[in-house]
Amino acid sequence: MNILVTGTAGFIGFHVVNRLLNEGHTVVGIDSINDYYDVRLKYDRLAFAGINVNSDKCNKYISTKTSSYIFYKLNLEDTTSLEKIFREYNIDIVVHLAAQAGVRYSLINPNAYISSNITGFTSILECCRHNSIQHLVYASTSSVYGLNDKIPFATSQNVDHPVSLYAASKKSNELMAHVYSHLFKLPATGLRFFTVYGPWGRPDMALFLFTKAILEHKPIQVFNHGDMQRDFTYVDDIVEGIVRVMHHIPEANNKWSASESDPSTSSAAYKIYNIGNSKPVRLMDFIEAIENELGLKAKKEFLPLQPGDVPSTFADVADLIRDTGYKPDTPIEEGVKKFIQWYKKYYNIT
Repeated sequence: MNILVTGTAGFIGFHVVNRLLNEGHTVVGIDSINDYYDVRLKYDRLAFAGINVNSDKCNKYISTKTSSYIFYKLNLEDTTSLEKIFREYNIDIVVHLAAQAGVRYSLINPNAYISSNITGFTSILECCRHNSIQHLVYASTSSVYGLNDKIPFATSQNVDHPVSLYAASKKSNELMAHVYSHLFKLPATGLRFFTVYGPWGRPDMALFLFTKAILEHKPIQVFNHGDMQRDFTYVDDIVEGIVRVMHHIPEANNKWSASESDPSTSSAAYKIYNIGNSKPVRLMDFIEAIENELGLKAKKEFLPLQPGDVPSTFADVADLIRDTGYKPDTPIEEGVKKFIQWYKKYYNIT
């Protein structure tokens, strides 16, 4: 198939592209390559798949490893260019992963979340609407659960109380996708990712930050005084979930009732899934796994819970298992080991 993937210089997008190329699909990738974190890592992810971005004067690149990968350096808000791409490549499926990420950064630069996560997503929806896309799969986040305190988090729960603008923007994406599913018959599936980690990960995430600080013998910041749990999910498990869902196009739920509504489904061709490991890990146990793999002890700076953070996440993936037969299951020790092996190789640490 011809699959358009946004955010292909990003962490998850990078892994998705390589999986799809290995399966023989033609991939059209899009990324703005913004400077939210070190762009060298983004360029290296692209280069791994044969995309060598070497000039700001050119926005189209073809992989040197396979002609099946075409990359565009492009802002999604550039609707004219985006529409041309959709028309030129006769796109079958869209996997939309591009977004301004990060909970804490949304306290500093809220406008970035409106531009990328709202305006950019609108551009994607409009292009899908006008180009007969078979299926739109888009990234949401576990952050949408916000103040929910019923554990585990299930897609059938109401998520109307986010605690960060990042979460609110992703909740908005889910609502916007439903409108397009309802009005324009666009099959759309939203995926709530739970704390993704692994090789080629984001430098602003805990595993990357902790590993770097411990190797440099610097203190790590442990929020909520260590009393936190996260449903850490290895990136290969996320990719497997995306691919499974991509081929499972939602249909209108004829049993759906507005009076007894399940917000994860609809009378439209619309669905929401969690993708998480379903095994919350205490933050202190997570740090211990890093220490054990590095053979070093961390210096810890204990701090209060940060604005926008939640103390615990835990994914209920029953509907993902039911509909796709898949459950993420990579143990934290295995995932941490693979990340640290990559980190040492990438940064030439012996």
